[in-house]
Formats: sequence, structure tokens, C-alpha cells
Amino acid sequence: MEELVTTKLVHGGQALGQLADGRKAFVWGALPGERVRVRIIKNKRTYAEAIAEELLVRSPERVEPREQNYLATSPWQIMHPSAEDDHKLQIVRDLMVQFGVVAEQDTNQIVAEQGGGALTDETAYRYRNKMEYSFWGDDDGLHLALHQRSSKGKQIVQGSMLAMPSIDAAANAVLAELRRLEIRAGDLKTVIVRSNQAGETVAALFVKPSEFPRLKLPSQVKNADSDSNNRFGLKGLRVYHSNPKSPASVPTKRLYEIGDCRLVDRLLGREFHYDVDSFFQVNLAVYERTLVQIRALCEGDPVDMYAGVGSIGLSVAEESVDLIELDPATAAMARVNLTASGLSGVVTEASTENALEYITGARSVIFDPPRAGLHQKVVERCREAVPPQILYLSCNPATQARDIQLLQDRYRLERLEVYNFFPRTPHIETLAVLRSKGYN
Repeated sequence: MEELVTTKLVHGGQALGQLADGRKAFVWGALPGERVRVRIIKNKRTYAEAIAEELLVRSPERVEPREQNYLATSPWQIMHPSAEDDHKLQIVRDLMVQFGVVAEQDTNQIVAEQGGGALTDETAYRYRNKMEYSFWGDDDGLHLALHQRSSKGKQIVQGSMLAMPSIDAAANAVLAELRRLEIRAGDLKTVIVRSNQAGETVAALFVKPSEFPRLKLPSQVKNADSDSNNRFGLKGLRVYHSNPKSPASVPTKRLYEIGDCRLVDRLLGREFHYDVDSFFQVNLAVYERTLVQIRALCEGDPVDMYAGVGSIGLSVAEESVDLIELDPATAAMARVNLTASGLSGVVTEASTENALEYITGARSVIFDPPRAGLHQKVVERCREAVPPQILYLSCNPATQARDIQLLQDRYRLERLEVYNFFPRTPHIETLAVLRSKGYN
């Protein structure tokens, strides 16, 4: 245990402090300006990670978290919602300065566009349309659980304050069926549950055995957070064998599927089909605001290079769009959505770095990569082909800043917007608009 004072929040979500030996300390459960007594959970030569155990001087921004296990999924529950946007904006500013990104406008001005709108109690919770729960078994039977941050331990939960009510109702319905069959926690990895805005749910269960009892589909489950008679149907369930030697919940083999694991949602008036395994944004209210802005900024029909089910490219294109998507199941959903849109174009099943020819000749290129950012080959092709406009949506402003820095001898940063897709968490979504220096 050691006592320290925190100064600011950093990318990743921890508060920054300094230990007595001069090393930096990245502290979970603390806010800027607080004096806390911390427990070291990771010791490195130049820094340490810690968890605040005792609050000695309290920040005026601090509020009581709504969940005991808030550190597992939403460590910023301790912060008043009105302060969250400001901290996320400052983190983005700091990252852009750190990576030497030069904006067409002053950085403080260019990130002042808060596309997600002011955060309130109504929008800070119950927004996630996807959750993943682990399992825990004890003398009382099987339970839903979440991993504890910076620990190998788990904590029993009934659900999450971030999840739509239909998500937790469906997760508990799957749990009830597993209990009925007396399934051991040791045979289970996780369950992923998705919901559309109408409250329909689908789930994917990842299990360790290569054979597994056939479950009954819980067709309807009551909304546990409502006094009304609203009931949410579990439309479909997939059961996957997942290699027990790997801690990750990734499919090794599909054992079976019951029901229909596809969902439909509407974005900007257009229907989008996706299934339990497809990539789809978790906060559709804020995502739709982002799509409105991308559509307004996009010049000409785009190429969408990390397309998912096509929700960006199909929302902004007027006549034609090419969609590049690596995952076969997600690409199949993108084809369904392209056909339904009435637009022309193709869906190419490939990684972006293996479909570089689509960048050459494109007037506008859309990137929405995973947290690792753009592949080096993608950056190199952009530097060679120099498409006039790049619209780069990112869930990791650090890797986005790195990529912009690598491109800025060819491009100028016209606009950077910060969106709060993930309230009560430190995750940040940013939209960068890059313009070729040789194109007006």
C-alpha cells in the first residue's frame, strides 16, 4: 500500500500519479486531484499499475458507482457524466500532441466537436446491444460472472448496468437452461448475447467439450428491469466448441444452432441484417449520429475497407459502394445488405491489406479498423495512391494518431471529432477527415 496524489486521466482509463520512488503509477478507481491509498497490482521497472483502496481526498467529480463490480466493465462509473466528455476530449488532445499530429486548425478547436452530445444519466447506461458473460460454479449452482480487472478471479453478477434489459434477460434465460441440464462451469467459457432495438435477442455459447447436450431455446423471457409485461424473445442460439487450451472464446467448431441467429436494425432509415457473430456497433443511438456526419462529409461514392456488415458504406453511398470484409459470416451479411439497398457495388471477402487495389483510384476511402489500427501495407498504399479523401473512424485514438502521423506528409487533417460510443468506460471513438495535400 502506498499513498499518492493523482493528476489526470490517461489513455486506457487510469488516473496518473507518482510513487515515492519516482515511478509513474497508473491507478484504477481514482480521479484527477484525489489523494488515495493504492494497492500495487503490477510492478515494472519504470512504472506500476495500482487500484485505489482508500480515498483520502475526494474529487468534486466523483459519484457513487452503480455496481459493485464496476471496475470490470465500466471503471468510469465513479465520475459524474457531465465530466466524462471533457476528460475524453483532453485524452484525445494529449494523444495528438504526443504523436506530433498537426491539424489544419488548432487541436483544441478541432476536437471540440462532441458528436455524441452531452452525456446524461439517461444515455450513460443501458445502451449496449452486446455483452459477453463468463460463468462461475459453487455450492449454489451455476452463475453468470465477469472477470475482475487485473486479476484471474471472477465475480458473480446478475447482469450489467451498461446492457440493454433484453440482453440480461436473455443471458439469464440461457443460464436457467444450463442449470436445468446441470452443466458444470468448468465445461463453459462464455456466452455472448446480442439484441436489436426491438428487444429481440440471439446468443452464442462457447463450450470446452467437443460434444454438448442440446439445449432448449428459451423462446421468451421477462424483462427483469421492468414492472410491465414486456417479454423479449431469444430468437436463436449457437453453440460452439472452443479450444479449452485457449482462454479466448473463439469458435473451433460449430456444434449446433437452434432458432434464427439473425437480427435486423435500422440506421438512417435503412435496414441492416447481422447475426450473432457479425461485427456491429454496440451503441446505435450515437453511431447513427456519426453516420449522419460521415454522410455529410463524404465526397462521392466510397470504398469501405473494414466494412463489417456494410453499415457505414451503405449509409453514405448514393449510387455505388465497394465493401471489403475479412470475416466470411460478416461478409455474407454485407451481401444481403448490399442487395437490399439497391446500390451497385461488390462485397470482397478479404483483409484490407490484401485488397489494396481498391484504394487506388478511389476518391473517398472509409476506414474503421480494429484497435490495432491500419496495417502497415494499408498506410503505404495510401501514401502511394493518395486518394483525395480518407474518412477514418477509430475505436483507439492512439493508433489512429500514429497512422495520421505517418500520413501527414501526404495529407492534412481537416477535421477530428470525438464520439462517446461507450459511456462510463474509458473507450473513445474518433472520426478523422484527411484531405490530400495535392487535391482541393
